[in-house]
Amino acid sequence: HDICHGLRDGDLMEFILQLIDITLTTIKDVIPIAAIIFGFQLFVIRRPIPNLKRVLIGFAYVIFGLALFLLGLDKALFPIGRLMAEQLTNPDFISQWSDSVPGQLHWKDYYWVFLFAFLIGASTTIAEPSLIAVAIKANEVSGGAIGVWGLRIAVALGVAVGISLGTWRIVTGYPIHWFIISGYIVVVIQTIWAPKMIVPLAYDSGGVTTSTVTVPLVAALGLGLAETVPGRSALIDGFGLIAFASLFPMITVMGYAQITEWSAKRSSKKERETAEV
Repeated sequence: HDICHGLRDGDLMEFILQLIDITLTTIKDVIPIAAIIFGFQLFVIRRPIPNLKRVLIGFAYVIFGLALFLLGLDKALFPIGRLMAEQLTNPDFISQWSDSVPGQLHWKDYYWVFLFAFLIGASTTIAEPSLIAVAIKANEVSGGAIGVWGLRIAVALGVAVGISLGTWRIVTGYPIHWFIISGYIVVVIQTIWAPKMIVPLAYDSGGVTTSTVTVPLVAALGLGLAETVPGRSALIDGFGLIAFASLFPMITVMGYAQITEWSAKRSSKKERETAEV
């Protein structure tokens, strides 16, 4: 009992020390942001900061919240992402669900990896704090024309498809530039035809997906896959999934806007035809 109690005390002390260390690091990261904001407000705009007490309390919330979030990533999200990647990409596991001879696996044998990549890409993106913030602001600015959940689902679908395709690329060994160049050609073509209101938001949606929740799991999956697939290099093939996660949301968000616009025009046309009759 005393030994268990000592271990619990040791774990608690380690947790507290890590939290303090991460909090101090977060404060160092936030200080330049605060200095720029306060500096411009006081020395460029030359006006007092409104609701100073509320702003300072808000900064304290941000610092403590970021510290807890980063500690949670280190304790839970990073390890589970690494573990899942290692287990799903292990040839012994794949052979259990495949008729292929061990050591001679086909890309079709990795379907569990592709499914996991799709689901983890969608779920982490839905939970991405930066995407939630952008979706809420877009909804406010557009007067409700851009739905919060509509944007989040469109971006999540893009990330899911992108990461699935990226894992397929690692397994097959095709050059990454084929996919990236082709994807951006699609983006450029869509930009010409998509509603102008949605284009900048679609471009930003590609950036907000590569944040603190999505990156750890996606990077761990890519590296784990490259390390276990024969003939792949972790350095050359393991990275690049983040590029897929940034590219495809632009396509799906503009596609979502185009489909919505087409549907609205079709409904309007039917209403006019009905009115004429």
